[in-house]
Amino acid sequence: MNRSLTEAGARGWRRTAVATANLGLALAVVAGLALLLAGLGHRFGWWSFGTGFQVLRWATFGGIAAAVISAAGLVIAPLRAQRRGMFRALAGLIVGLFVAGVPLSYLQTARSVPPIHDITTDPEDPPEFEAIAPLRADAPNPAAYGGPAVAAQQREAYPDIAPADHPVAPETAFEAALVAADAMGWTVVATDEAAGLIEASDRTFWFGFVDDIVIRVRPTDAGSRVDVRSTSRVGVGDFGTNAARVRDYLEELEARLNPR
Repeated sequence: MNRSLTEAGARGWRRTAVATANLGLALAVVAGLALLLAGLGHRFGWWSFGTGFQVLRWATFGGIAAAVISAAGLVIAPLRAQRRGMFRALAGLIVGLFVAGVPLSYLQTARSVPPIHDITTDPEDPPEFEAIAPLRADAPNPAAYGGPAVAAQQREAYPDIAPADHPVAPETAFEAALVAADAMGWTVVATDEAAGLIEASDRTFWFGFVDDIVIRVRPTDAGSRVDVRSTSRVGVGDFGTNAARVRDYLEELEARLNPR
């Protein structure tokens, strides 16, 4: 009698261990799919970015719940010598932590940078959009620069972003600037060599947000000065995306003008 009860209890524990591991892994997979679709849904026009962020929030909570349940399964499974349950629980824990970690890392990044979305190498006289301006007519963020308040936040957060001076003729700098824009994978919207302007757009990888870039080339006594401005069409902050884009472009331009 006691042996039968013991065996029944053991079977119950094994079923609990497997069920817990399965639940954690299943929830982790669902949360992972939600994480993926949060951005892709907006990128392909299935829903607004607001809905995408809501799906992302659900994915975060789902990932946390999956990690907690899987951790419980990981404890139960070894106690009952359930190798299958242990592996499933471990997989659920890893996937759940990854799913929760992605948006939480973005949140951490957002808190570490100022809530601005317009970055330029020349805050005093930023390059202006011309051809792209009509394309931003319905965008939540205006094409006009935000002024001294934005400039002050940029200088504090990104003091390294500054105009790029090169000892080459403006024509040479303009050609290199256009080649560098193509190399960045941007969609060049308009070029005006006489005015020294290049306008382009870029899309972020995950959500597919459209950001606009304008490049200005001007002559100087020593050669040419290249200014860049990158700004988002939507969103108050940009997670540092525009600053990173400007830096990457200036590095690409430097490599074009000064190959090693």
